[in-house]
Amino acid sequence: MFAQQLINGLALGAVYALIALGYTMVYGILHLINFAHGEVYMLGAYLGIIVMGVLTLAGLPVYSLSLTIFLTILISMAFCALYGAAIERFAYRPLRTAAKLAPLISAVGVSIILQNVVMLTQGTEYKNLPPLLPSEGFDLLGANVSPVQAFILSSSIVLMLILHFFVAKTRLGKAMRATSQDRIMAGLLGININQVISITFMIGSSLAAAAGVMVTLYYGVVHFFMGYLAGIKAFTAAVLGGIGSIPGAVLGGFMLGLIENFGASYISSVYKDAFTFLVLIITLILRPSGLLGQKAMDKV
Repeated sequence: MFAQQLINGLALGAVYALIALGYTMVYGILHLINFAHGEVYMLGAYLGIIVMGVLTLAGLPVYSLSLTIFLTILISMAFCALYGAAIERFAYRPLRTAAKLAPLISAVGVSIILQNVVMLTQGTEYKNLPPLLPSEGFDLLGANVSPVQAFILSSSIVLMLILHFFVAKTRLGKAMRATSQDRIMAGLLGININQVISITFMIGSSLAAAAGVMVTLYYGVVHFFMGYLAGIKAFTAAVLGGIGSIPGAVLGGFMLGLIENFGASYISSVYKDAFTFLVLIITLILRPSGLLGQKAMDKV
C-alpha cells in the first residue's frame, strides 16, 4: 500500500514539478507570478489530444506508438513555446515598467481569455483519449508501476536534466542567470534582456505543455478549466520549494505530489485539494522563502 502510493505520488509530483518550473523561472527573472501559466498547461493537454488524433488518422501508431507519443509531445511543446513568447511580448513586456499590480491583472486577463477561447472552440464537454499504453506494469518494491507512470517519471527526469544542463552550462543559460541576479547590469554588459526573458517564457511554457500531454496520457481526459487548479497547485509547489529556485521547484513538485497522494489515501480523498492549500499556508507562515529559497535582502 505504502509503496504503491509512493509511486503514484511521485508520478503526480513530476507533473507538478514541470509546471512549477515555469512559474519559478519567470519569477526568478521578472519577479512576476505568471497566473496564465496553468492555462498553457491546459492548452498543451488539448493539443496532445488533437495532435494524437491527427497522427492516428495518418496511421502512425500502427508503425510506432513511441514515435507517435514523442511527436505529440514535441509538437505541443513547440506550439506552447510560441504561445508563451506571444504572452510575454504582448501581455507583459509593455507593462514591464508599470506598477507591479498591472502585470498581475494582465496575467489574470490572459488566463480568462485562453479559458474562454478553448471553451468556445472545443466545447464545455470533457474530451477523452483512449488508453494508448498497456495497463499491465511491472513490480517495484511491492508496487505496480504502470507504463504510463514509468513514462511520466522517466520523461520528466530527462526534461529536468536537460533544463539543468541548459541553465548551468550554455551561454544563454548563463545569460539567464545573470539577468536573474541583476537585470540592469546584465543589459549594460551587452545581454539582450528581451531575448532572455522571451526564451524563459518559451522554456517554461514548453515544459507545461509536456506536463499537459503526460496528464492526458495518464488520466485520458481534458477539460477547459483543468489549468486553474493545476496551476494553483504548481504555484504552491514553487512556493514550497522556494519561488525563483529551479531545484526548489522540482523538490516542491515531488513533495506536493506525495503529500496530496498520501493524504488522499490515508485521510480522505475528499480533501486532497485542501491539503495543497494547507501546505501553502503553513509554508508561508513558517518559511516564506521556501525550503531552498533565499531570504530577500533589502537594498540600501
